[in-house]
Amino acid sequence: MAAPQPASTGLFLNGQRETGQDVRIGNVTAAVAVANIVKTSLGPVGLDKMLVDDIGDVLITNDGATILQQLEVEHPAARVLVDLAQLQDSEVGDGTTSVVIIAAELLRRGNELVKNGLHPTTIISGYRTALKAAVSHIKKGLVLKVSELNDEHLINAAKTSMSSKIIGKESDFFAKLAVEAVKSVKMKATTADVAGSSSGERSTPAVAPAATAENGGADVPAKKEKIRHKYPLSALHVLKAHGKSSLESSLLAGGFAINAMRAAQGMPTAVESSPEAGPVKIAMLDMNLQRHRMAMGVQVIVKDPAEIENIKKREMDITKERIRKIIDAGARVVLTTKGVDDLCMKYFVEAGIICARRCNKDDLKRLAKATGGKVVVTMADMDGNETFDTDCLGTCDAVREERIGDGEMLYAYGCQGGGASTVVLRGANEYMLDEMDRALHDSLCVVKRMLESNTLVPGGGAVEAALSVHLEEYSTTLDSREQLAIQEYADALLVIPKTLAVNAAKDSSELVAKLRAAHAKSQKSGDSENELLKNTGLDLIEGVIRDNLTAGVVEPAISKIKSLRFATEAAITILRIDDRITLTPEQKQQ
Repeated sequence: MAAPQPASTGLFLNGQRETGQDVRIGNVTAAVAVANIVKTSLGPVGLDKMLVDDIGDVLITNDGATILQQLEVEHPAARVLVDLAQLQDSEVGDGTTSVVIIAAELLRRGNELVKNGLHPTTIISGYRTALKAAVSHIKKGLVLKVSELNDEHLINAAKTSMSSKIIGKESDFFAKLAVEAVKSVKMKATTADVAGSSSGERSTPAVAPAATAENGGADVPAKKEKIRHKYPLSALHVLKAHGKSSLESSLLAGGFAINAMRAAQGMPTAVESSPEAGPVKIAMLDMNLQRHRMAMGVQVIVKDPAEIENIKKREMDITKERIRKIIDAGARVVLTTKGVDDLCMKYFVEAGIICARRCNKDDLKRLAKATGGKVVVTMADMDGNETFDTDCLGTCDAVREERIGDGEMLYAYGCQGGGASTVVLRGANEYMLDEMDRALHDSLCVVKRMLESNTLVPGGGAVEAALSVHLEEYSTTLDSREQLAIQEYADALLVIPKTLAVNAAKDSSELVAKLRAAHAKSQKSGDSENELLKNTGLDLIEGVIRDNLTAGVVEPAISKIKSLRFATEAAITILRIDDRITLTPEQKQQ
């Protein structure tokens, strides 16, 4: 609809204006279109997408956040869903596809209610009430609190996360790798971290009383201590190398691998710690180790030609002094992000030092954290002299150059800093390695969330079906118009089990009906036999329903709660919009 004429309204609007139902239909259509793109990639039998960019680079993935990130979405409402997937990816790491699908379904059903004469404010209020009831039901009835998480729970959660990815067939191997990797970067949380994760702490008292009753209260301090650990995934370095099969990927616990090689053949291939020399010390530099040159614009007028030689000699001596200071500080390995010229190389070779140039700056920062050192940007001190502080050196047990695939990599073993590990992924080609990296990232995030929150829920559509049944029951207790919105919310959640069944080429109507019947039975009757039916989910390989908790299909509770919250907020944000003004760009004068 074109903007009203200035004469009729007294306003001049340089652009287009859409109002009312037109905007809502446009927004919902765009959101559903985005959800349809990722819909077929949901679940353990989901399909992959091939994305080709404008310069012909190919990306093959079924990770919802990655697919949406690669799309250049212009529609403002659809962009909200893209941001939603990114938010879920950064907050939880997994569940990016399902959060977009739920948000789009809530929007579609909300729009139908508006068409039937319900006011958007009533729908928004109903959605918020439904969200509150859903989250409280998850926390009260579906969450399994695990006071002492053993590896089996963590491995099952990691397997569930990677079941839909390229490494799903080797999930046994990679799930163990993910759990070991996350545990290897365990560290004590600071007071600020504990305060920030207070939501995780609130859920632990339900577990603690059982322990205190058995042990006479002796176990309470240990429980408190259990919470105060964090698992920073930034300390995990994932390195991708071509060649060999994916099953030959490995974890270097307490070690660090860096994609760099010796700068000269005369350097040793390995430096080991010894009782006389002590641990291996590593200098990490973010500066040039090249012959010192005069800065641009500096003019030196020389009257005696012999002085030119002295200037050149001094230029060489400045660099020599710098290197001498680094060597005297005790460094046996030198890594720099910039260049190293032949002159400097000579000094390192003579001193028997491993030197690598053009290292990735982020890798060096991680290595500095792992070895307890610092990245040195300049050697200048406060007095204007050049010194090298020994505190900046990192320490480890050994540094070796090892051949991986087509090239060499430097491995640092036994790092003595804040704890860092490296996962070396092997695979046939670039696309496979990238997809393995994304799949592993999702699994690492899931294991981290589970270790920090100590709670899990059954997967495979169990939570959504249970919430759908519960919300339908709950909606009948309300006597306001919000009842309709809550019923639609309950139906919208069923889109996840339906999509899972459709992607697995099963009869979705029959499976979802069986699933709902099982959950209705578990919620209505008070007997303990039917109580366990609350863990009923889909088995997509056989096309039946089963107890997913026993089958080991589990997810962190925080993943489900956050995805519901994010999806509801996104749907509400878009439903609120009833007017869109698009300004036309100004025409520049030629």
